[in-house]
Amino acid sequence: MPASATKSLRVAVLADSDTRWKWGALTAQRLTPAGAGVRLDGYLLRGRATPTARQLQEVGVRADSLSEVTGVQFLRAMGDSTREPYDILVLALVGGGVQAMLHGLRNAWGSGSRPVVVTGYVGVVYEKLADGLLLRHGADLVLANSADDADRFRAVYEGVGADASAVTEVALPFLGGEPYAGEHDPYTVVFAAQPSVPDNRRDRAYLLNRLIGHARLHPEREVLLKLRSKPGEHTTHIEELPYQKLVQGMNPPANFRLVYGHMGEVLDRTDLLVTVSSTAALEALHRRIPTVVLTDLGVREVLGNHHFTGSGCLASWDRLDAGHRPAADPRWLARQGVCAGGASYETAFDAARERIAGLLDRPGHLPPLNPYYTPETAPGYLPGILARHHLGPDGAPLPGAPAADREPGPVRQIVRRAARGAYRHGVQRVAPVIRRMGEL
Repeated sequence: MPASATKSLRVAVLADSDTRWKWGALTAQRLTPAGAGVRLDGYLLRGRATPTARQLQEVGVRADSLSEVTGVQFLRAMGDSTREPYDILVLALVGGGVQAMLHGLRNAWGSGSRPVVVTGYVGVVYEKLADGLLLRHGADLVLANSADDADRFRAVYEGVGADASAVTEVALPFLGGEPYAGEHDPYTVVFAAQPSVPDNRRDRAYLLNRLIGHARLHPEREVLLKLRSKPGEHTTHIEELPYQKLVQGMNPPANFRLVYGHMGEVLDRTDLLVTVSSTAALEALHRRIPTVVLTDLGVREVLGNHHFTGSGCLASWDRLDAGHRPAADPRWLARQGVCAGGASYETAFDAARERIAGLLDRPGHLPPLNPYYTPETAPGYLPGILARHHLGPDGAPLPGAPAADREPGPVRQIVRRAARGAYRHGVQRVAPVIRRMGEL
């Protein structure tokens, strides 16, 4: 048995939103051997989507330590030779953040000892496939959530002449729960909202009106609008038009409610899951819950519902109002890593664990990180990505980058909170007004 399967492991997760923290922390847990003791340290990248205490509590993942950092502070902590080193580092960030950290870590670690670096995606990859993948290239493992994703990822890397060996097939780490056992009393319909899909008032109001209309048409059903965040909070994507505000003045019936909380707990009482393209659809399908991906606004790449072509789940509100219950195609489910009722999900992370164990047990140091993008391969793209994280072309912190040796004082904390509040106010109130004025 490899030493890495029995020794205590130290794991760090760097995340930039509540959703990515959930993915990163759960992925870290699934990547470590069952018999190993694990210390999990969480680092939350300071920015517009830094999760609030309520969001972290809702995610429900506990860490041994949790701190908010800038990118430069994180890099300095990782390069501190006086600290006990980590065995595994999970980068749960947007693509540009992953690329910046890979270059920053390469600079901080050089050719010395370093942990195994892992990254991936929190859900369905339906846009910016090549861009996002190449920004993640350079990690030891780039996790693919399904066989379909693994094939697409390797094709992109091989197509540009990049090493594709890091691509490792796993599954979404948050699938689980009891399989659907039959209708509840009352029958419960859940619409899983998304922060940025659709992205305009007309379409969001349309979906809300149809959901409320379904509740009126079926007073015997409970109809729930499952929301990701409360007004003023941000998630992985910006939400300019929260449904909480759109519902004001609509006078919905008594059997219609807004709900928050852990998606798994909501799915425990769901009889029909409806969405445009949320990853919640995969969670529901994994549990054999009837699931509908809406076609009302078209089947379009910008909506992400094109990913579900062939699933058997595409349908419109008219069909749902008439009583349609979809049946998912088992072959499509298998290709997408959704193992409804199967035991294969329990082994989905075995290959990744074996790869990590092999890297941890290899003699000598791991080689330096080697991203595809360099100042030579992307001189007009990479420097801008690094500069946004206060890094120079070589990955070293730029002069004037935020200090890492002290916490911000009370005044700076107040200013930071005010700035974050102003940003959110601008996104949710000012920007939509300006956009409407531009349409006059």
